[in-house]
Amino acid sequence: MKTKLLISLVLIGGLSCSKVPILNRKQLNLLPESQLISMSLTNYQDFLQTNPPLPASESNAQLVTRVGQKVSSAVDLFMRQNKMADRIKGYNWEFNTVSNPQVNAWCMPGGKIVVYTGLLPITQDEASLAAVIGHEIGHAIARHGNERMSQMLVAETGGIALDVATANKSEQTRTMFQTAYGIGTTVGAILPYSRLQETEADKLGLIFMAMAGYDPSVAIGLWQRMSKAGGSKPPEMLSTHPSDETRIKNIRNYLPTAMKYKR
Repeated sequence: MKTKLLISLVLIGGLSCSKVPILNRKQLNLLPESQLISMSLTNYQDFLQTNPPLPASESNAQLVTRVGQKVSSAVDLFMRQNKMADRIKGYNWEFNTVSNPQVNAWCMPGGKIVVYTGLLPITQDEASLAAVIGHEIGHAIARHGNERMSQMLVAETGGIALDVATANKSEQTRTMFQTAYGIGTTVGAILPYSRLQETEADKLGLIFMAMAGYDPSVAIGLWQRMSKAGGSKPPEMLSTHPSDETRIKNIRNYLPTAMKYKR
């Protein structure tokens, strides 16, 4: 059984390997991104129906939209200029703010972003909010969700029934999608990424906020404040992240690289 799974992994990996933009780590993406974008739109709309966003006229909603548009526009421009436009094919950026005390934000494939109001007292300013939004966009651009689902599919089917599992948005695929993105009827999408993926999103977030004209060094203070939020129980956003000390060290070390992208 293990041999069959290993063979399946090798065969599928040879056909479906891609690289994380800028960071160049090889990854396994088995699912058509267009399918994930379609599924994301459905789940995003379902979430907003049960979690009505703040009106566009509300100051916090305007802040999130303004910062989100600056970061996403910079990412779009960079991707096009560097022949990586396929990474944002089908993306239609949308930013919503929901009234929720959780310290959380997320971005689904296709550029569907939600920021919870509980996050804003910790971000405190535009640049720190850009660090969070850049981080979440980093997950989407790196296709971490696709990678996670691909790993689940291989573990579930060994790649043998991949065409069956993904055909016509089957119930199996929908369940895996909801598991990969942590989607529930009331909680929303809390992305349970690995620590490696979280570190990649940190690095991409620094780059993306720099592209948008923000100073990436503010991310240090942001994540320090984030680590102190919630007392002994950290915010959901930090549940799978590297330890605070390691994370801050990684961010400090990566700042010179991120600053090269600053406009």
